[in-house]
Amino acid sequence: MSKQSKRIEALVYHAKPTPGKIKVVPSKKYASQRDLSLAYSPGVAEPCLEIEKDVNNVYKYTAKGNLVAVISNGTAVLGLGNIGPEASKPVMEGKGLLFKIFADIDVFDIEVNTENVDEFIETVKNIAPTFGGINLEDIKAPEAFEIEQRLKEELDIPVMHDDQHGTAIISAAALINALELADKNIEDVKIVVSGAGAAAISCTRLYQAFGAKSENIVMLDSKGVIRKDRGNLTSQKAEFATDRKIDTLDEAMANADVFIGLSMADIVTPEMLKLMAANPIVFAMANPNPEIDYKLAIDTRDDIIMATGRSDYPNQVNNVLGFPFIFRGALDVRATKINEAMKMAAVKALSNLAKEPVPEQVNIAYSETKLTFGRDYIIPKPFDPRLIAEVPPAVAKAAMESGVAREPIEDWERYKNQLLERLGSDNKLVRLLSNKAKISPKRVVFAEADQLDVLKAAQITYDEGIAIPILLGRKDTIEVLKKEIEFDAKVEIIDPKSDEELERKNKYADAYWKSKKRKGVTQYFARKIMRERDYFAAMMVNEGDADALISGYTTSYPKVVKPMLELIGKAKGVTRIATTNIMMTQRGPMFLSDTAININPSADDLAKIAYMTSKVVKMLGIQPVIAMLSYSNFGSSDNPEAKKVKEAVSYLHNTYPDMTVDGELQIDFALNSKMLQDIFPFSKLAGKQVNTLIFPSLGSANITYKLLKELNKAESIGPIMIGLNKPVHILQLGASVDEIVNMVTVAVVDAQERKKRQQKK
Repeated sequence: MSKQSKRIEALVYHAKPTPGKIKVVPSKKYASQRDLSLAYSPGVAEPCLEIEKDVNNVYKYTAKGNLVAVISNGTAVLGLGNIGPEASKPVMEGKGLLFKIFADIDVFDIEVNTENVDEFIETVKNIAPTFGGINLEDIKAPEAFEIEQRLKEELDIPVMHDDQHGTAIISAAALINALELADKNIEDVKIVVSGAGAAAISCTRLYQAFGAKSENIVMLDSKGVIRKDRGNLTSQKAEFATDRKIDTLDEAMANADVFIGLSMADIVTPEMLKLMAANPIVFAMANPNPEIDYKLAIDTRDDIIMATGRSDYPNQVNNVLGFPFIFRGALDVRATKINEAMKMAAVKALSNLAKEPVPEQVNIAYSETKLTFGRDYIIPKPFDPRLIAEVPPAVAKAAMESGVAREPIEDWERYKNQLLERLGSDNKLVRLLSNKAKISPKRVVFAEADQLDVLKAAQITYDEGIAIPILLGRKDTIEVLKKEIEFDAKVEIIDPKSDEELERKNKYADAYWKSKKRKGVTQYFARKIMRERDYFAAMMVNEGDADALISGYTTSYPKVVKPMLELIGKAKGVTRIATTNIMMTQRGPMFLSDTAININPSADDLAKIAYMTSKVVKMLGIQPVIAMLSYSNFGSSDNPEAKKVKEAVSYLHNTYPDMTVDGELQIDFALNSKMLQDIFPFSKLAGKQVNTLIFPSLGSANITYKLLKELNKAESIGPIMIGLNKPVHILQLGASVDEIVNMVTVAVVDAQERKKRQQKK
């Protein structure tokens, strides 16, 4: 995608369908006049009076306790500099989005039109009663130091400047673990810090809190080494001025144990790395390009322990590991501030988490066989679901122990469960799948690439590094559409009807004929049918010229399934194919089967569909908890439709006793764990959160998933084909661009997993 296309895509993303990235959503009923009278006049007067009696009641009756202000004056926005408050707003909204999806914290972004420190502080103080916490963002140094310090002293709610402390907390956790691996003590190591801005100052202070010695630290700014004999130093820089008679980064790196980069790209050379001590620790965190290229660094020193700010290399120092969870813990005990003890607790929690066994979901997301603590894994991954259950409790405990918590937590197990439940509102599965696909993109045939939306999806998957598209369709049409959407990448375009593909068509036709010649297929028919794109695409996958295929955008589902069954066939041991849809709901991803193939499955079919669906759920790193649905509960009806579900459950219990599956169940009991526990405590699902639903018929499954999609605006991935011999996935007629992209992502992950299984054999 050209720079202009990316620019337009970014602008459209922010502008359509609704400007911005965040909005306010009511959290109470508002349908009736009674609801409105409680929400506003006259009912609203009652909580107002209670808060007047005791101001702490504001946490009881309003959203203050879960509301953070993300505040900036736009003086140091990303790498864009002083662009002003209005221009900083997209970044502040983005920060609000991250708060919500990682820690379920609501945000109002506030852009303040002043560069005067006193005016800024006064503004924040005046609006502080609205919020449970203040996240300062993108404020230039040295003003940022004074603003944060004064607000921390003058407000009774948590205040943190993430640009200072976020990187400090994450990098400190990484440093502690890197030093352990290098068998070095923080009190002894020589540290070089390149950069003297807010983040660099905060990082160095935090390292000192963990034991780093001032005499072992050398800090550099754009003018070189910060020495005590240099004039006009800010108080922050003077704090780290050295007595050593050195001027350059080369000199500072001699025998250094640790390099911390928060400056600019490519300022560290291989020669400098060679000057460092044994087992050097290099955190090159300049973005988007580090102080030294990762591959160059590890090629230069095989004993290096390296981290960057980039997601495409090991050990990403990413602030999202910190700020959502630190504020979560602070808010949950109504802390009056975020102090050093709380930041250090977050560091220790992150450090310790990296040493724990990694959940399979994380291994799958990063295409790792098994992530383990070591040189390439010194800090947790951003998609690790354990973060919310580990970091906030550590922060909350530190707040309580340091005397700044006003609402102490007593039941820690209950608190951790509540934190994990908050993840239900955030659907990380799409991001996990996308991240995994990008690690090893596969060749995907787009069988209807001469359709604009299909081509747009192909462009996105190419640009994002998710897949290597192969475009099938009318070549002239595809070329025109590519030009229209500025898809200028050189990708393979194939027109199955063109004589240019005669040799390949004949090759595919002969292979098809040889496999089907004793089943009524003639060579003439085989060659004729290869002009059809679905047959041609299927043979590309069969013959190893592609890894997966996507079709169905313009054709009814049964018509596309037919050639796939004929050419691709069922997987070994499979007697019945099926489909599952992943619905992104407020409680997390839900798997619904069978949504597209089996009209009236038998008990045997239902059992097989449930088993195959469980394998898909596990492939995505989720432990399946399966409800077999009906209109009855546990034998309350003798109708054949209910009995077949009961028989399927009995078969699964006997054949796969370790599967977490039960039924027959009505859907409200399946989804309401408390109701199920109260009425049917004997169920294998009692006390568990169901994430997989097996329906008794195609009609019920198809209607349910489309109802969720349209009424609740639940994002859908699917229908995902299960039971076929190759990674083949069929779209719903007229699928959206996003739905096509999601299906391609699933197809790539499917192809990756099949390849892994083949390699193990």
